[in-house]
Amino acid sequence: GLSPQDDGQVVRIPIPSLTEERRKDLVKLISTFAEEGRVHIRQVRHDMLKVIKEQEKEGLIPGDDSKHLQTDAQKLTDKYTGQIEEMLKKKTAEIMEV
Repeated sequence: GLSPQDDGQVVRIPIPSLTEERRKDLVKLISTFAEEGRVHIRQVRHDMLKVIKEQEKEGLIPGDDSKHLQTDAQKLTDKYTGQIEEMLKKKTAEIMEV
């Protein structure tokens, strides 16, 4: 729905204001992006836990260190998924603002 205007030196593309329906579509889109981000973070955690457990089985790290590393991995996961949630709430409020 964009129609560019050329005045000889500059090309202008007027962007219409957002409708309520378009705002809701954008919120759905950013929610999808946020979920993809959370999934990627959990996948990294899963891969990290797998490596930690393999190293523990091979005797490269003691069991206590393994538990501490697993706990740290979960704390980092929680921290960054929380940041995603905060950004999602902030952006949703910004988009829905008229």
